[in-house]
Amino acid sequence: MADGNALTGTVRALLLFDIAEELDLGHLNRLLGTSPSKREPAFRHPAPEYVRYERPPVGDVIGPCGTYEGQPLTARIRYFDYGVASVEMQMGVNSGWEDLLRLGTRWVSSPELERRAGELLRERLALLRPALKKPTDGWITEDYYVIQINPITANGAVLTAEQLLASHGSGIAQIVRGEEAPLSAAEQQEVLRSNMSYYPTDLLVVAWAAAFVYDTEFGASPTIDLLEYANTQLLEFRYYDEVLTRVLADVYRRLENKRTLWPQWRLARHAEELNTIRLDYRELAERTDNAIKFISDMFYARAYRLAAARIGVNDYRNLVTDKLATARDLYDSMMNEFHQGRAFVLELMVVIILMIEIVFLFRGKV
Repeated sequence: MADGNALTGTVRALLLFDIAEELDLGHLNRLLGTSPSKREPAFRHPAPEYVRYERPPVGDVIGPCGTYEGQPLTARIRYFDYGVASVEMQMGVNSGWEDLLRLGTRWVSSPELERRAGELLRERLALLRPALKKPTDGWITEDYYVIQINPITANGAVLTAEQLLASHGSGIAQIVRGEEAPLSAAEQQEVLRSNMSYYPTDLLVVAWAAAFVYDTEFGASPTIDLLEYANTQLLEFRYYDEVLTRVLADVYRRLENKRTLWPQWRLARHAEELNTIRLDYRELAERTDNAIKFISDMFYARAYRLAAARIGVNDYRNLVTDKLATARDLYDSMMNEFHQGRAFVLELMVVIILMIEIVFLFRGKV
């Protein structure tokens, strides 16, 4: 039906890096000579004014940055206040379905794009480092891919989402999974179950590695922004999970030490350190989680929830929540043990003082 028509659109790689604990967006704007955005994302569908990023990310347009398999690449970077930089590598599409399948598979499995993005980001950060608060040495990374295809015209009419799924659902499922071979019927059904449409002629299919967006480039823009935001959340919760894992392992190691008096006396200091870390990361996690406001029944809220569920944001959020709860319980336990140890020392001192007084009392009677 649409096989004879060339597909047009874009393929995008979103390469995300956790570069710092926090970014000073005002300082970044000054260094880049840009102005803060009034509202992001620029929703295509009706949305209240307050549905927006609390602190819009700072954009850094790079422009042409070489080629990929002979095709020109363009890049841009977005900096989020909670320490994430997202490098988008974009390339135009003008091909048939078979070529699109091969291209999508190569992009999803290509380490070259992440390497290029990392090099590009390091070059930019050499100029922007004053805006980074507590830079991260070993970057944690996340990658996601978006294939955006413009509406297809067949027999004088635009192909609907329903028609597109019926005729090319197998290929779409294969693209978003990054698989070279077609998926089984059951797996195709599982993948395509995660689809949404607002108008009859637009479509979003989300998987953990990539998403397929059937819409104009302008219409797809806010959806891609939400996919990017969900992946920044995933990256941050992965970071919190790693940090809390290390912190808890260190606490368990300390608790396994021989319980002499002095280690018990140091429990208060260790407990306060643990509580400070717990509160710091809880604040950071809440700021990341609440960076954008949604209304529960609006289309973009449902699109975000779909993306968050499919890429694993909810799973990592639950892991971090559980570890924060464990850190709180350990803090309470360590403080209770410290108070018990202190009470024992105070009681021992009282007994010693009473014994001294008794000794002096009897000596005075002799």
